[in-house]
Amino acid sequence: MRFRDILLALLVGIGLWQLIVVITEAPPYILPSPWRVAQAAYKNRVIIAENAWVTIIEVMLGLLIGTLLGIGTAIQLALSKTAERLLLPILVFTQAVPVFALAPLLTLWFGYGMGSKIVMAVLIIYFPVTSAFHDGLMRIDHGYRDLSLSMGASKLSFMRHIQIPNALPSLGTGLRLAAVYAPIGAVIGEWVGASKGLGYLMLLANGRAKIDLMFASLIVLACLTVILHIAVGMLATRLTRFAQGNSLK
Repeated sequence: MRFRDILLALLVGIGLWQLIVVITEAPPYILPSPWRVAQAAYKNRVIIAENAWVTIIEVMLGLLIGTLLGIGTAIQLALSKTAERLLLPILVFTQAVPVFALAPLLTLWFGYGMGSKIVMAVLIIYFPVTSAFHDGLMRIDHGYRDLSLSMGASKLSFMRHIQIPNALPSLGTGLRLAAVYAPIGAVIGEWVGASKGLGYLMLLANGRAKIDLMFASLIVLACLTVILHIAVGMLATRLTRFAQGNSLK
């Protein structure tokens, strides 16, 4: 996504928002205007920044841990047929359990601090990263596999030099999904139980009928998600170039 496209989409969205406010004549406690939300954001900029920083830390740690666990799991599944037969169905089955339903349990087990929110973010991005990377690792031309076997290459050597580089574009796809899902997990955790974070601030603003502040917090969260998605997208592009034989620099 180019900056010009993002700015254009933002202007169109604000214009439609203002148009809906004018046409419906909705009261501010139902649908505040963009200007009123901007005023609330500026007035409460300190508290928004403090809570946004908490959410950013939760999202980044969840994204990092979930990605590392997903990469490790995918490699293990690709190396061991036994692990693939036993663990892959379990991973698929776990997706039948709504992760959001686990939020109260995670809060009970890990407390109201960052721990439960980080675990929530990890759980929600772990499967997309694992699934995408594992699919890339297994999508290898049989000719490469036969050639490596004829040259006496070990599984680890074949994994390192052939499978992992070939699977980097798939990993990039999984990371793009993870960048969108990670904030959702953190905010859901904050809704269930927290004392800080953008999700907590939205609930607090809603309970006090400060809908403009709630909208401001929501927009900040959306902006952070877009920035994270762009950053991860740039990383994914570099991974794809590296897989094609280009330098990371």
